[in-house]
Amino acid sequence: MLEKIRIFSGNANVALARKISENLGISLGQAHVTAFSDGETRVEINENVRGMDVFIIQPTCSPVNVTLMELLIMIDAARRSSADRITAVIPYYGYARQDRKVAPRAPITAKLVADLITQAGANRVLAMDLHAGQIQGFFNIPVDNLFATPVLLDYIKKNYHGDDIVIVSPDTGGVERARAFGKRLGASLAIIDKRREGPNEAQVMNIIGHVKKKRVIILDDMIDTAGTVVQSAKALYEEGAVEVSVCCTHPVLSGPAIERIEQSDLKEVIVTDTIPLHDKASACSRIKVLSVSGLLSEAVRRIYYNDSVSSLFI
Repeated sequence: MLEKIRIFSGNANVALARKISENLGISLGQAHVTAFSDGETRVEINENVRGMDVFIIQPTCSPVNVTLMELLIMIDAARRSSADRITAVIPYYGYARQDRKVAPRAPITAKLVADLITQAGANRVLAMDLHAGQIQGFFNIPVDNLFATPVLLDYIKKNYHGDDIVIVSPDTGGVERARAFGKRLGASLAIIDKRREGPNEAQVMNIIGHVKKKRVIILDDMIDTAGTVVQSAKALYEEGAVEVSVCCTHPVLSGPAIERIEQSDLKEVIVTDTIPLHDKASACSRIKVLSVSGLLSEAVRRIYYNDSVSSLFI
């Protein structure tokens, strides 16, 4: 039984944390996460965690700085309450795009956040679809980076039939992900060669592969402002694609993302619940949300029992 486990959640995605707890047959831990009148984050853990295996579920999504501070302070509170082991469950890892120096005097913020989480007192991290695999190396504690692939694949297999499916990587960095996805579907692969003009700006340059008279699924780890996927869809239709859908793990959907999706010719945007949808996104009929709670709860169970989680890395 799971007598020595406690699961807590910040305010970022309580619904996902509750689903994980329900899957494990335990109740969500009692934690009060609010703010003082000046905006400082206030955390109170209202139950005994001494000697417990504590899992803190908190994606560092918008408002990123607030959710990050909630995570750090909850970790510190659990550590100072004598928790035996603290696992930071981060379904979406904010600041992950700043993972290397791309210009003189630029920070590597993904490494800074890793240091903050470690220094706060986390003993291990459970993440999902990190923007760059090397982020695991930024931590000096164990990191399990799960992939939403099983959840996404199951939906695609049930709803997209035929031998005319093409999986498209929206950039060269996602080719490995798209190739593995396509292999499991028996689908062919195409790549979009794009040139980024600035943050949140992308210009489609060329399509590598055959998409004419094909049904296309663009595969990415996140959709932020949706500029890339909308431009990519336009280019794919111009190349003769008969249908374009998008499949991603993290629905950041900031700025004009929803307006762009609604004005585009995208058939469907398939996302997971690593990040909760805001009101405008929830009202968008083209967005289909799949839950990763089953995958995360199984990983939590295996970590608690010190079992291998490697079979979940597909």
